[in-house]
Amino acid sequence: MNDVTKLSTSKDILAYLAEQFPACFTLTGNAQPLKIGIFDDLAARLADDPKVSKTRLRSAVRHYTNSWRYLRCIKAGSERLDLDGKAAGVVEVSHAEHAQQQLTEAKAQVAEKKSLQMPASKASESGDKTTAAVSEQRAKPARRNAPRRQPKAAGNSPKTPRAVAKQTLKPALAANLKVGQQVQVKVANNTVSGQITEIDRNDLQVQLHNGLTVKVQYDAVYLAKQES
Repeated sequence: MNDVTKLSTSKDILAYLAEQFPACFTLTGNAQPLKIGIFDDLAARLADDPKVSKTRLRSAVRHYTNSWRYLRCIKAGSERLDLDGKAAGVVEVSHAEHAQQQLTEAKAQVAEKKSLQMPASKASESGDKTTAAVSEQRAKPARRNAPRRQPKAAGNSPKTPRAVAKQTLKPALAANLKVGQQVQVKVANNTVSGQITEIDRNDLQVQLHNGLTVKVQYDAVYLAKQES
């Protein structure tokens, strides 16, 4: 008996769904609004399919319905389709408004990610040099007018500052990572907190604290380590 390899990524599962249900799922062109409860229909149809697990299937459907291409097609009055491409209701106004809100927020998150990736030199050109020059000019008089430091009395030694716990990062080992784990992800020159949502052979998917989901290589993932 031949072993069947389960599909492990949303990309592979969606490609499989497009093959099995071409009248419902599409990977290119304009998407169509899906029937409310389409996941339950999929779970029933694929219950005996060894290639797809219910957990991975749910994640793939969520990935499809959260895509910009799908959110754009959710317009009030548009016809919803079932797995066979048959009419299964229409898009209500509240659903259309919610989809447009999701699309707007997703675009804002991408814009925020791009701003985090802006090189330091670009930020300087935007006005940081001017700010630094003004700060320096303000600081000079303060240094001239600063009171003279009084000599320390003999026998008095400065107090030793209390040790403060700090957080360092250590590279994460691929074998120790799992879905749902909190990690630190290096994005451009910044390190951002996030949670692993999907693990693939060559990379993994992380949802950042701001809600943005990114796909990164293993060498860009770190674990937080407390030091004192």
